Amino acid sequence: MALLLREAIGDSLRRTRVSQSRTLREVSSSARVSLGYLSEIERGRKEASSELLAAICGALEVPLSDVLFDVSESLADATPHRDRKDAAASAATLDSGVAVHGPAGDPAARIAQETRVVIPAPATRALAAA
Repeated sequence: MALLLREAIGDSLRRTRVSQSRTLREVSSSARVSLGYLSEIERGRKEASSELLAAICGALEVPLSDVLFDVSESLADATPHRDRKDAAASAATLDSGVAVHGPAGDPAARIAQETRVVIPAPATRALAAA
């Protein structure tokens, strides 16, 4: 079964808390959330709102962006990636030299083949010792 977003968020929050040698009680008190609810979030049983995530991250003194980065890595590791041949085969090339990726008629899906987009990789951040 695929890793759920709420499970990945809970795992990341728990790893961060444990790496700081803090108890659920300390973090829940600081974040102003019930101990039981925080436990449910960490176990991936409950979806946390963005406001609640911000409060928990504030209590852990870790930026929400670091938690989300950690979560994105966890989800990427848990998701099988298509190899490059499959990705290339799925792109249809029109006579105009424009590759189409995605639904037909979607203007954002048309990118000229000579167009190069470079997106720098995010800096590696160690959120918590795994």
